[in-house]
Amino acid sequence: MITTSDFKRGVRIQIDGEPFVITDVHVQPPSARGASSLTKVKVRNLRTGLTADKTFRGGDKVEEPNVELRPVQFLYQDRDGYHFMDTQSYDQFALAAEDLGDATGYLIEGLADIRSVLFNDAVISIELPNTVELEIVDTAPVVKGASAQAQTKPAKLQTGLVVQVPSYLESGEVVKVDTREARYVSRGKKE
Repeated sequence: MITTSDFKRGVRIQIDGEPFVITDVHVQPPSARGASSLTKVKVRNLRTGLTADKTFRGGDKVEEPNVELRPVQFLYQDRDGYHFMDTQSYDQFALAAEDLGDATGYLIEGLADIRSVLFNDAVISIELPNTVELEIVDTAPVVKGASAQAQTKPAKLQTGLVVQVPSYLESGEVVKVDTREARYVSRGKKE
């Protein structure tokens, strides 16, 4: 059991039998003498990916979920789902697109540095690395003199994900994308 004083970003808690990770914490001081402080948290369900706001009184105790993170590699996608391999045990498993949510926009064959999230010994989702390198497959042509101004344009990446990129980039280039905010970070390394 952990108390509200242990709450910080990234801490995993269990609410109503479901595993959550805290994404934001705000402590509100007591409003009257004798009252307790309130801890307001934003949480993301590790199973569904949905976010919610929860409020706890100071000193409340919450269970820690039985969550384990294991390194995995993305293998391929077919009609049965997205297939992964545990890099320690070499066990393979598949997850449906609904289980992965927005993560499907970052998965390319051979992608490593992914962690599977096991809750009560069952894989419920994955955690992506903070950045992933993807190739631009379709974007508007380069505009002459565009590098002098901070303009952006939409670019479709190899996974189907669309992000805003600087206007001087063109199809075929590799870009580094932030998986938490679905935004362009920098040019990637061409292989």
